[in-house]
Amino acid sequence: MKKIIVMLALSFGIGSAFAQKVKEADIPAAVKESFVKHYPNTKVEKWEKEGSNFEAEFESNKVETSVLFDAAGNIIETEIEINVAALPKAASEYIAKNMAGKKIKEASKITDAKGKVTYEAEVDDVDYIFDANGTFVKKEVEKDDDKGDNK
Repeated sequence: MKKIIVMLALSFGIGSAFAQKVKEADIPAAVKESFVKHYPNTKVEKWEKEGSNFEAEFESNKVETSVLFDAAGNIIETEIEINVAALPKAASEYIAKNMAGKKIKEASKITDAKGKVTYEAEVDDVDYIFDANGTFVKKEVEKDDDKGDNK
């Protein structure tokens, strides 16, 4: 079971590493309809294609948010920016111990479709992923064209 979870996490990570900006006109109707259903009166700031999935980036209640949909409009995961202090203590301690002197640039809480929560801490353009307890899971290096973009 643990191997399956790791493989799924890696596949999402690989897909995330190859995100491409897309025009709203190229987003399937089912995805746009699902977005409007879940986030009425919200404007998408940027659409990206991650493998066969589509990510909508927007602000919700003044919080940076992104939602990943499959082509049928089903939500795969939701990522919301959180205060760095809201990271699990173990995650903050991991960064402090393994990257002494480095600062967490931003943090996010990621919830998948089944309700499983993970956390992301960005340090020097590298995303460190932690489980709900703050245990380190993996790191993802951002591509050059993703740098400077707000998640």
